[in-house]
Amino acid sequence: MSTDRIPPSEKSPALPEAEVQSPSLPRPASLTALFWAISGIALQGFGGVLAVVQRELVEKKQWLTTEEFVEDWAVSQIMPGPNVVNLALIIGDRYFGWRGALAALAGMLTFPLLVVMALTIGLAGIGHLPAVQGALRGMGAVSAGLIAGTGIRLVPALRSNAMGTLACVLIAASVFIAIAFLRVPLAWTLLGIGLPAFFWALHRIRALAAAPQGQP
Repeated sequence: MSTDRIPPSEKSPALPEAEVQSPSLPRPASLTALFWAISGIALQGFGGVLAVVQRELVEKKQWLTTEEFVEDWAVSQIMPGPNVVNLALIIGDRYFGWRGALAALAGMLTFPLLVVMALTIGLAGIGHLPAVQGALRGMGAVSAGLIAGTGIRLVPALRSNAMGTLACVLIAASVFIAIAFLRVPLAWTLLGIGLPAFFWALHRIRALAAAPQGQP
């Protein structure tokens, strides 16, 4: 349909591409659907839940864009508590308010809790065996690979970040060096790197909002 017949007052204002696409993304149909979707994610997350969450929410269900996932995961990282639980609360609240947050929390914790209890009982008598210990170490290596692979797949989302690609790369490298090599505590890393990054992002967002349409 041509937009020439639509009165100017009814035409949508020009918006960035991400803002145009987000409202049209699929969403959970009900609290029950949200509960079972989060439960499925939780039951798949043996050691590499970040990779599972990204694949399920972004690629399969498409409830989030890659940019939205990166932003929500960043918020989940700096909040107290398990990252994936924080993310589930954010997503549930976004779609259904406090009821959605509770449904997502229940989906994230109920079945994994039962599985962990069953494994605890089952491994009580064989956890000391070399084969069992070797299997657990192998799962740790798989987990590290899954997290690294997911991180690499999320890198393209930095292109649309308000801070700019170079700033994002420098901040990510600084955090990696501080945590992996210098062993800086997380709280000091957030204060020393995260806080300046926050103010730089705020400055860039305000600058982009004040810039004339069509200019960076």
